[in-house]
Amino acid sequence: MVSQRFTLGGELPVRRLGYGTAQLTGPGYWGPRGDARDAVAVLRRAVERGVTLIDTADNYGPSVAEELIAEALRPYPRDLLIATKGGVVRTGDSAWHVSGRPETLRAMCEASLRRLRLDTIGLYQLHRLDPRVPMAEQLGALDELRAEGKIRHIGLDTVTAEQLEAALALTDIAAVQNRYNLLDRASEPLLELCEARGIAFLPWFPLGNGSLTAATARAETAAEHGATPGQLALAWLLHRSPVLCPTPGTGSLVHLEENLDAAAVRLTAEDMRALG
Repeated sequence: MVSQRFTLGGELPVRRLGYGTAQLTGPGYWGPRGDARDAVAVLRRAVERGVTLIDTADNYGPSVAEELIAEALRPYPRDLLIATKGGVVRTGDSAWHVSGRPETLRAMCEASLRRLRLDTIGLYQLHRLDPRVPMAEQLGALDELRAEGKIRHIGLDTVTAEQLEAALALTDIAAVQNRYNLLDRASEPLLELCEARGIAFLPWFPLGNGSLTAATARAETAAEHGATPGQLALAWLLHRSPVLCPTPGTGSLVHLEENLDAAAVRLTAEDMRALG
């Protein structure tokens, strides 16, 4: 039986199949997407369906996604973990600027606290390591925020296994986010390290940025399980490793229901060999 839960940081149990908020924003994760009432409805339905892990970032919008979360879900359920990110500045729909100076990270975290209307962010993730700033300074800033009670756990986004090893020599890391899905497994060494160290791995683009929802994507295997290709791709992640916690995003209630139903898809060892 595949476990549907993971204990992040050794203390925060979450349902492994979560929800990501990037699709609540416009093209290029810039500006709002449609009517805010639709986004609020999707967020509330996700929690109604038992989602306890919501992934977001300060630069989704920017600010839009965090503000929608607060509007939709406060007062927050006690078991809800909101994971947000800082360390990237947006200046347009195709403009992303890594910024990891300690004073910048502090300002970003405190702004996220205000938008989310939280006293403590459960998981605060460094969206990208800044190559111009020593890793020790970047993680040191997050350690200070943790000591002050402003964040509870630290995560990293888009790192190598070697970078994670270096980070672990400096501080505790509870989670990583890298691109990983049925068709893109370049981060296997990182996944193996996370398994060995009990670190959550939140794969981004779990549906291949939409490519794995196409009718031709493993359609025969999906049909054998009464599932859609997208559900098969999510079920594969849940079966692949107990530390994988996919957070597929959508702005559609219909797609949300479809994604969350993937938790009920049971794959055999033979299925996993075939998909591998």
